[in-house]
Amino acid sequence: MSRAAEAAMAASYKALKEDFVSNLTGGEIGEINYVTAVAPAAVVLWSVLQSRQSLFKPYTPLAFAVDFLLNVAAILLATTLYAKSPILLNTSLLALAALVYFIPKQTPPKKAKLPPSKQTKDVEPNPLPKKQFLTTYRGSMMVITSIAILAVDFKIFPRRFAKVENWGTSLMDVGVGSFVFSAGVVAARPILKEKLAGKSTSLSTRLYRSIRHSLPLLVLGLIRLYSVKGLDYAEHVTEYGVHWNFFFTLGFLPPFLALFQSAFEYVPSYAGLAILLGVAYQAALEFTSLKAFILTAPRTNLLSQNREGIFSFFGYLAVFLAGQSTGMVVIPRTQRKNLLLTLAAWSGIWILLFVFSTSYKYGLSLSVSRRLANLPYFLWIAAFNSTQILAFCLIETLFFPALYNKSTPSSPKEEEEVYKASTSRVLEAFNRNGLFVFLAANLLTGAVNLTVPTLHVSDLVAMGILIGHAVVVTGLAVGLDIYDISIKL
Repeated sequence: MSRAAEAAMAASYKALKEDFVSNLTGGEIGEINYVTAVAPAAVVLWSVLQSRQSLFKPYTPLAFAVDFLLNVAAILLATTLYAKSPILLNTSLLALAALVYFIPKQTPPKKAKLPPSKQTKDVEPNPLPKKQFLTTYRGSMMVITSIAILAVDFKIFPRRFAKVENWGTSLMDVGVGSFVFSAGVVAARPILKEKLAGKSTSLSTRLYRSIRHSLPLLVLGLIRLYSVKGLDYAEHVTEYGVHWNFFFTLGFLPPFLALFQSAFEYVPSYAGLAILLGVAYQAALEFTSLKAFILTAPRTNLLSQNREGIFSFFGYLAVFLAGQSTGMVVIPRTQRKNLLLTLAAWSGIWILLFVFSTSYKYGLSLSVSRRLANLPYFLWIAAFNSTQILAFCLIETLFFPALYNKSTPSSPKEEEEVYKASTSRVLEAFNRNGLFVFLAANLLTGAVNLTVPTLHVSDLVAMGILIGHAVVVTGLAVGLDIYDISIKL
């Protein structure tokens, strides 16, 4: 075959791949909720196995295999083979959990109780402890994101789960927003530390720190841009634009957040700031020509070529602020009843606001658009993630009361032991090095797409590749955790 023929075939296949992810309309929010509910259902089964049978202590190869099957493979199945029947998968997981629950509980060997030392009596509990349910939430979000970015290139992954072109909702749309929301949740920790220390940081110092944090992400964005253009990789231009990508969105968030912390003096609520920003951006979309510019303008200069990424950034910033508001609530040590009530209240508020923004009869009659990252999209992401966190918090409350129900303060070592015993090693590993694992999953996805004609393989081969991808990414994450390596980008 001549080089010209090979080039023509490559161009034809590239166009085919771009068409495969273009002009999609998504699916129903209800179905997305059923599919993503597999993560909490799998965690329920994991929690029963650990709390009743101590299956994951010690963490043997068998324990790792079960951990992987529950917290990674189940999510892969929900988005592929069980895509048409996620309720069946959820029901099966919960039924198995009920069955295991009624098996006689394994009694752990009793440890000799030592009288509390003076050091233990005087210990001050960590005001910002590690929370099992937050690790589980962030770990599950990273798992489904790492799986979906490759699965979307195969026909076994339903088109209604792939990113929507203009208007509508899909599994991958909620995944992108959830990534930003969860980043906002953990961004609350340094702010809480400052508050506890009674310190306040100047705007210039905040900007310097945020830019230093942003630089690696912006460099990754440039590397991705160069590699996509250099390798003539298939790309969906209307997703972010000609040059923009998700790493640029993540990279520009910290400096803007530093600026918004100054606004906190006037609006003392991150949720309030998020809503104000979301409303202001939506007003600009509705009452100016901005919406038409983003959706239809010709790509004649740098701004118009990257309009989706540049202007959707304001919607993602609102999502980030909403996540930070949630982090301010869930990270500090607090009474469990109050935490559950607060989470339930905020979930209800976000859901009501979302319904109001989209209702044709009683609301604003707006449609969700990830491309615009408009007000309904921001409210949907906030409602979805708040409810997910509430679900994981309820699971932890039911199965691991020792995490929060202590009459006497534990030493840091005891608290760490209880945390480890009640947390999935796989989800802990995905959470610990989340951004690095996400980058590795992206690189592996690119390697697969450059070597495998994903649109032409059978479902059996596709599942084999996806399982292999999941095993490699999970193995990398758990390996880093075993060797106590943290890679912060």
